[in-house]
Amino acid sequence: MVPARTATPGLQTGTRLKPSTHKKVIVRKMDRDSIQGYVAPASFVVGGKLELLNTAGKVVLIDLQDTKGVYFVREFTESEPFARKTFATRPRTEGLWVRLKFRDNEVMEGLMANDLTQLAAEGFLIAPPDSRGNTQRIFVPRSALLELTVLAVIGGPQARRRRPAAAAADSRQVPMFTE
Repeated sequence: MVPARTATPGLQTGTRLKPSTHKKVIVRKMDRDSIQGYVAPASFVVGGKLELLNTAGKVVLIDLQDTKGVYFVREFTESEPFARKTFATRPRTEGLWVRLKFRDNEVMEGLMANDLTQLAAEGFLIAPPDSRGNTQRIFVPRSALLELTVLAVIGGPQARRRRPAAAAADSRQVPMFTE
């Protein structure tokens, strides 16, 4: 049974929410502070604010302007989010290989979907270079970035398409324009 939730703006007292899956996240703020909690992966940004259920069970709204990144993690740890911030070699996974430069001048690389339907107005969903680390994905608000540079397009429809074999010269064809 899902308990009634009364503290969320927009819901009336006694409204029961549908059960949903929540993902573990560590929200890193621009002031280097971090908050651990859970978000609904499909709708965690509401009206320019991040809706987070903290580990104490309270719903917290965090302004995206104050957020550097929402790190989707396997486990809550206070260590550095990942060991590598850039790829050692060209990534093999399909997508856009991007370089992010944050407002605090930190530089990080990642992969994002090469699909316009996956882009959100509020920010970008990035896969970090260290795929075996604790961080699985990072949501980076647009407001946290100075620039985003596409380094390469990896894979895609062109890579899957087979090129036709070169047509063999037909011996029946009369040569033209030969001297």
